[in-house]
Amino acid sequence: MSDVAPRECVGRGHESPNRPTVSVVICTYTENRWLQLQKSVASVEVQTSPPIEIIVCVDHNEKLLRKSEEYFGKGRPADAIPLIVLANRYNGRLGAARNTGAELARGEVLAFLDDDATAAPDWLERLIAPYDDERVGAVGGAPLPVFEVRRPRWFPLEFDWVFGCAYRGLPLARAPLEHLIGANMSARRSALREVGGFHSDHEDDMDMSHRIAYTQRAILYEPLAIVHHFVPATRTTWDYFWRRCYFVNQAKVEVFANLQEASNLRAELTFVTRTLTMGVRAELRRALRGDLHGLARIGAMIAGIALAGLGHLSGRLRLRRSR
Repeated sequence: MSDVAPRECVGRGHESPNRPTVSVVICTYTENRWLQLQKSVASVEVQTSPPIEIIVCVDHNEKLLRKSEEYFGKGRPADAIPLIVLANRYNGRLGAARNTGAELARGEVLAFLDDDATAAPDWLERLIAPYDDERVGAVGGAPLPVFEVRRPRWFPLEFDWVFGCAYRGLPLARAPLEHLIGANMSARRSALREVGGFHSDHEDDMDMSHRIAYTQRAILYEPLAIVHHFVPATRTTWDYFWRRCYFVNQAKVEVFANLQEASNLRAELTFVTRTLTMGVRAELRRALRGDLHGLARIGAMIAGIALAGLGHLSGRLRLRRSR
């Protein structure tokens, strides 16, 4: 396994005349990301393989909804990609907002992009190429971190999932994957409808991946489909790290319970095994070469896995009490 995080690679795929149509759905909830939302939409508008429409779904924020309608709706060129602004029609948050956008979308494939992520120009071209195979139900790409401040030297690359980004250990070439990353993923509209859309608000990417895989459709990861995901300074602290490790895995327990037969822990067990073997060895080599922060990264790996395990146990106890 490579000792580096996924990187942007050169080369382009060949466009297929039978490639499915695509709707891009961008969900947003706070005015604090207004400039990032503009950049996100702008990056979709200059794709080498443009979508048939862009849908901006505003999650329970009337002021942001009006601002988005005003900015994106007026003065738009007649030949521009159609852009629709709408409000989340359900009581939930992210998963519900994505369901709202998916219900309106006309594309054969729905591509989901976070409002704080900007897509590389060939993002959709890369992301949609695997759908030439009718057995493919969902495809995810690589969200690469763009840090507001310098990346903490104690932070292991294996835990970039804490930021919602691609992490060390993911495939470096197109391959099956148990769990796509929500900031950069897509699904056939028919496959998403077959499983009843998103069933979870905070683990919606995992829920979708497991449900579609259970229908015997392939879930693929394409690391060449790149978006650049903004990581604010507040997410580079130890406090954020431990909370994400603990509470994300606590929340997963209920999602797995609702998935029933579609659930499995293969991704989590593979991550733990790989991190405690290959990850630790890689950092030990760095420490022996003089990078003493490698020891801090080993400590963070062990702490993160322990916190994840505690979160899982806590989630199981909480689920048992609730039932």
